[in-house]
Amino acid sequence: MDLRRVFRDGWILKERYKKVTYFSRNAPVRSPRFQSLIAAKKKRTVMAAQHALRPIFRQLFESTSCTYTYLLGCPKTRKALIIDPVYETVDRDTKLINELGLDLVYGLNTHVHADHVTGTGELKRRFPKMLSVLSAQSGGKADLYVNQGDTIGVENVELEVRPTPGHTDGCVTFVDHQGRKAFTGDALLIRGCGRTDFQQGDAGHLYRSIHEQILSLPDDFLLYPAHDYRGVMVTSVTEEKQFNPRTTKPLKVFVDIMDNLNLPYPKQLDKSLPANLVCGIYELFDTELKKKVGGKQ
Repeated sequence: MDLRRVFRDGWILKERYKKVTYFSRNAPVRSPRFQSLIAAKKKRTVMAAQHALRPIFRQLFESTSCTYTYLLGCPKTRKALIIDPVYETVDRDTKLINELGLDLVYGLNTHVHADHVTGTGELKRRFPKMLSVLSAQSGGKADLYVNQGDTIGVENVELEVRPTPGHTDGCVTFVDHQGRKAFTGDALLIRGCGRTDFQQGDAGHLYRSIHEQILSLPDDFLLYPAHDYRGVMVTSVTEEKQFNPRTTKPLKVFVDIMDNLNLPYPKQLDKSLPANLVCGIYELFDTELKKKVGGKQ
């Protein structure tokens, strides 16, 4: 054995196993615990990088009409869109958008709502570059109209437009394939569905929309509705296929259920529909119309 090399690089003679182990002074031996700490640090670094690139997503709630609003954005470009904003909570939404440093590009509505006044008009005043978005079949005014198969989004947030009429003619579901989730509006609710007794409602159309456009998505997709009245925030395709007390029934039974709900009309119907038919358009803020919808002067 070359003693100079032993002195320079290091050799360990393990008498028990009658073999020589060589180690380099330039690559010191590290304990298993030290190696596990290094591996854990690398894993945290990778996870932090992945989290930094994950799309921004916030679910917000308005308590009077039990409406969910969704804010989605790109963490890199800070461009964002908002789905189903409510007039009464525009201050909250504006504050959050500014706090997150977002550039609001689109204000989407899943349909012309009858139970609350949309916040897209007021958001347009505060974010003049924002475009309001509605289905071309909605009958309402907007800056941009979407149809079946269209996509709309910001950078790494891309939503497919799927028509889901039945609650209204202009209902759409926005599908985020990359995020494996969908925003179902009033078409499919959590363990329920939108009513079909006014505003172009049709129970048969709704049943087909739900089964063909929403429940046809992969089972693991999360579903985010426009409303919930029991404090539940999210469901999934699998859950609704198994547990929805309406849509799990045959078509004929479903139609009979929907035709006999006997629900009262929404309290804000008279002021919501006129305002929402000019969704996101400045006419909403004419003084007389603003009085009708109960807006602030």
